[in-house]
Amino acid sequence: MFSRVTPADFPKCVIRYQNSAWAKRLGFNDWLDDDEEWVARFGRFQPMEGSLDAPLALAYHGHQFGVYNPEIGDGRGFLYAQIEDPVDGRLLDFGTKGSGQTPYSRTADGRLTLKGAVREILATEMLDALGVNTSKTFSIIETGEALQRHDEPSPTRSAVMVRLNHGHIRIGSFQRLAYLQDQETLERLLRYAVETYYPHALDSNADIAELAAGFVSAVGRQMADLTASWMAAGFVHGVLNTDNYNISGESFDYGPWRFLPSLTPSFTAAYFDHQGRYAYGRQPEASFWALCRLADALIDLADLETMQRAVTDFQTRMQDAMVTALCRRLGINPDWTDAPIMAEALFKAMRESACDFESVFFDWFGGDAAAKRAKTGQRKRLYTSASWQAASDLLAHAPMAEGVNPDHAYFQDDDPQTMLIDEVEAIWAPIAEHDDWSVLADKIHQIHRMAAGYGLSSIKPDAVVKGSD
Repeated sequence: MFSRVTPADFPKCVIRYQNSAWAKRLGFNDWLDDDEEWVARFGRFQPMEGSLDAPLALAYHGHQFGVYNPEIGDGRGFLYAQIEDPVDGRLLDFGTKGSGQTPYSRTADGRLTLKGAVREILATEMLDALGVNTSKTFSIIETGEALQRHDEPSPTRSAVMVRLNHGHIRIGSFQRLAYLQDQETLERLLRYAVETYYPHALDSNADIAELAAGFVSAVGRQMADLTASWMAAGFVHGVLNTDNYNISGESFDYGPWRFLPSLTPSFTAAYFDHQGRYAYGRQPEASFWALCRLADALIDLADLETMQRAVTDFQTRMQDAMVTALCRRLGINPDWTDAPIMAEALFKAMRESACDFESVFFDWFGGDAAAKRAKTGQRKRLYTSASWQAASDLLAHAPMAEGVNPDHAYFQDDDPQTMLIDEVEAIWAPIAEHDDWSVLADKIHQIHRMAAGYGLSSIKPDAVVKGSD
């Protein structure tokens, strides 16, 4: 299931980013003010008391753009510590990116560019603010190496990242054991996964056939909820290979991601996705396909008919999850009878009008409570146009969800916060050119302000961005 590995020995370690909200939640308050301790734990990967004594590079396979690849695994990262969240008791994993070569690196150097690390901060902060179940970027440390990359001006700066996840087991972890025909270990992994991640939904001691199908159904529900939240956030992951889905239902591992400028189903994030396999509008299809590959890996443990039913549960869940996710983003009561009709009318109007994606959720947050603001604001001509008539009428009668505050200061701004590709480049440019981190720090502050307005973040956000050394 893994290989024990040794972290890279970096020539220097300069702290660039600390997720202070999660550090405080986990009891690491003192480390925030002690650079040497922070570097020892999150740059040199000193073992944490009561956890793993050595990092583990995990072994897995996966379908990459539909083609099975048995030659992958953690090639530039590892799992090196686990902790129980003192607030909810859930297991949290400390995983890395850019921590050096492993037996699964193939010809790669096992490193991460500093720009890639900054992009991951922006992705996770924005997604968390928009209510997506995402990994958390916990630490970024610049490591003093010059890297060669074909997709960045090179040489480029290097970094090592630590992320927090509630799970590290991927669909590809099951695929590997099925490929190796190691049924005994496959069953052990299944029972462990159920006991650790789905104890309230399934009995890990149940009959193996019943457990396998129940597990696929439970994972499918999580994947549907996650995919719906991507769609409601206007997010395009870019690389939805089966090794990029974990069984705990979190979004993670951000490469060529993008947010939509406008609702365009064919919009792709990865420049190498020539066929649009992982385009925005095909993300539900990609998630369903990945779930089917999990079912394939477990089919020898269950009967075909039961497993087919487990897989098809995803379709029903996906429809309901889409309505729920859109209502959450709009601050609307998801139990409203007309919510499904509203969701359909809203997406139709957004497609036809090619309006700014994020502006719609900003203008209409609160449903009926926001109707006056939406219809008198700077985009009033849009919402009174013929293509928007049905959606506007429904939104103007949509009941506000409990606890929503459409009068928050964030909604007094003229425009919403966004994270389009030109903004990402504009944030990176001063870091690359002048080692100026102030633009990134300001953007994170604005995202946290947005998070307070929407009230969808998993934790009250807080972070420290450190400037030049």
